[in-house]
Amino acid sequence: MLPVLAVATFGLWLLDRPGGSRRWKLAAASALGSAGLALIVNRVIAAIWDRPRPFETHHVGYIYSRSHDPSFPSDHASASFAIAFAVLFFDRIVGSIFLAAAILIGAGRILIGAHYPGDVLAGVLVGLGSAILVVRVARPLLALLVRLVERVTDPLLRPLWRLRTRSSA
Repeated sequence: MLPVLAVATFGLWLLDRPGGSRRWKLAAASALGSAGLALIVNRVIAAIWDRPRPFETHHVGYIYSRSHDPSFPSDHASASFAIAFAVLFFDRIVGSIFLAAAILIGAGRILIGAHYPGDVLAGVLVGLGSAILVVRVARPLLALLVRLVERVTDPLLRPLWRLRTRSSA
């Protein structure tokens, strides 16, 4: 489900008309940047605290793919909540939808035995901290990057937007 959330985040970029507002482009860039930062933070934490996964600790048969990285904090929870909180800072309604998806991802990680609840809670906190840092502190840098990337994407998307405006007229 995390890949679906990442694709939906990229889809936010497409909501902004080429040459128009950069709100959704900035939201998408912030969300993906927050997820990247959260995963980097997780690597640092995992290097310090190597917690085995529940199925390893309790010697339970595990039918899902076996991950060999530490359980704490949950990468899935960190990335999905980083995305959700970043989008929430730009739009409460869309952000709430992303947040609901992140909650499902986190709960799913616990239900399948891949993580302890504390692993997911730590992922929520890492995701929130990453989103705050990216949206509040790195926003000028992201705005610059968005302007650079839209120089490539806007010319590609402009014909699609023209078709959309013609068909709705």
